[in-house]
Amino acid sequence: MADETRPRLVLASASPRRRELLTRIGFPPDAVHPTDIDESVIPGELPRGHAERLTLEKLAAADHPGCFVVASDTVVAVGRRILPKTETEDEARACLELMSGRNHRVFTGVAVRAPDGRQAHRIAETRIAMKRLHPGEIEEYIASGEWKGKAGGYGIQGRAGAFVENLIGSYTGVVGLPVYETRLLLVGLGYMP
Repeated sequence: MADETRPRLVLASASPRRRELLTRIGFPPDAVHPTDIDESVIPGELPRGHAERLTLEKLAAADHPGCFVVASDTVVAVGRRILPKTETEDEARACLELMSGRNHRVFTGVAVRAPDGRQAHRIAETRIAMKRLHPGEIEEYIASGEWKGKAGGYGIQGRAGAFVENLIGSYTGVVGLPVYETRLLLVGLGYMP
C-alpha cells in the first residue's frame, strides 16, 4: 500500500525483474506502466549511446505528473555490435554463438524523474567473459526458452549464469536494473521509501 504522504513511485517498464529488484532494495513501485517506444538502432549509434537514448526516451514517454518515475533499458554488445532482444530461436542461437568464448559488454541505463520535473540518469557498464559454449549447451539453452525477449539472447539470472566465467561491473545491471545507481538517483532526487 502506498504511503499517501509521499509521491507515488512508477516503474516505466513491464520487466518483472526490474520490479523485483526495486522491491528487493526497499523501493517497491506503487504502479507499473511500461512505455512503448521505437527501440531501433540509429545508424552509427554506439552501444552506450543507444542504451542512454532509449532510457531517456522511455522516461520522456512516461507521463505521470506528481510521481517519481524510473525508466531503464539494457543493451548487450560485442565490440560496437548491438545484439537484439531476441524474438526467435535463430536470433538467440546467433547471439550465443557470437559471445561464446568471448568478452561482451552490457550497458544498462536508468533514469529517474522527480515530481518537480528534475531528472537524472546513469549508465552501468558491465564486462562479461563467457565460456566457450559447445553446440549442445547452446541447444539446451534454446530449448529452455529463457532467451525469449532477452537482450543478447540470455538471462544471467537463470541457466545462462553458468556460462559466465567472469563479470566486472553490476550483476543487477545485467539482470535489468543497476540497483546501486537506481538508489543513488532516487535518494538524490528526494525519494524516501
